[in-house]
Amino acid sequence: MISLSSLPGVVWRKSSHSSDNGGNCVEVASGLSGVVPVRDSKRPAGPVLVFASGAWAGFVAFAASKVD
Repeated sequence: MISLSSLPGVVWRKSSHSSDNGGNCVEVASGLSGVVPVRDSKRPAGPVLVFASGAWAGFVAFAASKVD
């Protein structure tokens, strides 16, 4: 886990499966070499988890395979 201040200038985007009604939402930042930062959209100034790009791609593929 890292602090948001360690990632100056990143552009966050909310998951396309998130809504604005206060549910469980994540945001990811792209454009960093080899890593994908992830944060809780309800806590934009809160902690950030950083995953290796390959690990994040594997998670996304797995999650997508479970969506009906």
